Amino acid sequence: MNFLETLQKNVMIPDKYKQMTREELENRVIEVKKQLGSRLFIPGHHYQKDEVIQFADATGDSLKLAQLSAENTEAEFIVFCGVHFMAETADILTSDHQRVFLPDMRAGCSMADMADIGQTERAWEKLQELFGDTILPLTYINSTAAIKAFVGQNGGATVTSSNAETMVKWALGIKERILFLPDQHLGRNTAADLGIGLDEMAIWNPITNALEYEGDVSKIRVILWKGHCSVHENFTVQNVADTRVQYPDMKIIVHPECRREVVELADMAGSTSYIINAIERSEPGSSWAIGTEMNLVNRIINNHPDKQIISLNPHMCPCLTMNRIDLPHLVWSLDTLEDTNNIIKVGPEITENAKLALDRMLKNS
Repeated sequence: MNFLETLQKNVMIPDKYKQMTREELENRVIEVKKQLGSRLFIPGHHYQKDEVIQFADATGDSLKLAQLSAENTEAEFIVFCGVHFMAETADILTSDHQRVFLPDMRAGCSMADMADIGQTERAWEKLQELFGDTILPLTYINSTAAIKAFVGQNGGATVTSSNAETMVKWALGIKERILFLPDQHLGRNTAADLGIGLDEMAIWNPITNALEYEGDVSKIRVILWKGHCSVHENFTVQNVADTRVQYPDMKIIVHPECRREVVELADMAGSTSYIINAIERSEPGSSWAIGTEMNLVNRIINNHPDKQIISLNPHMCPCLTMNRIDLPHLVWSLDTLEDTNNIIKVGPEITENAKLALDRMLKNS
């Protein structure tokens, strides 16, 4: 299979946009949105800065935003305020007459970058030698289009943090084992919640191209890719212990991209939507420590002044790659929609196979 790189022309932002005032930038966004009307759709991921999210036509997680982009058939221009893999997914799902833009091509995802196609193909070859045709690959939606396509071509599916349990059960109903890419923590937490023992899970190290496991390999049911979210991995057991001491009555809710030991100690764990909904449904006066990205935590705090809400890690910073999308880059992108600056275009072969993985998830979850 020929995994071509997605088309991406990245031109540095002109200085004039950096020199504009916030008011000038905001007025320009309003002007362009008014001019283009339904021809323009701006999806904004939950982790985006407030200065950007205020102009989003829809907010949500990556899959929801990609699906909404596809449903907005009148929209010719999709300016995706998120990171690279999200814009790729939007391009995979949208029609040929729609073009997807990422305001800053440097807005990547460290987790997605921890599994490239070369590493994955080498891993698959070795794992087939070791286990034969007993493995089904699953990939978190937070992965590159090439990885989604690889998984689709090999009978597997994508998963989200909301449907991971359902999809792991589906996969293990087809094959004896799964390869879970690229986030080991979501894979481990999901498998453990389904009753799979930690001694039935192995790590695949893409750097050494080797399986990390002690014991009888025939017992392995879940092979976890050695990747992680650089934000969620920074929530620690010590953060939980400190919160319990300082706020004994506070509920701790975390994302399943956190380490297993943190998830086990938390009161609740779930996807971004799960966290948002849990806070919204909670009683006034309730108190919460949230283990997820800081832009979102701050937004939740501002939206719920009747509740006591803190970050589980008081020293947490926002997702640095998400934060690359700012007002100057958004305005620049809107001003150059007729050019090919910062356009995301996934090749037809990758698109076809990635759709297989996405469709299997939508059918079985």
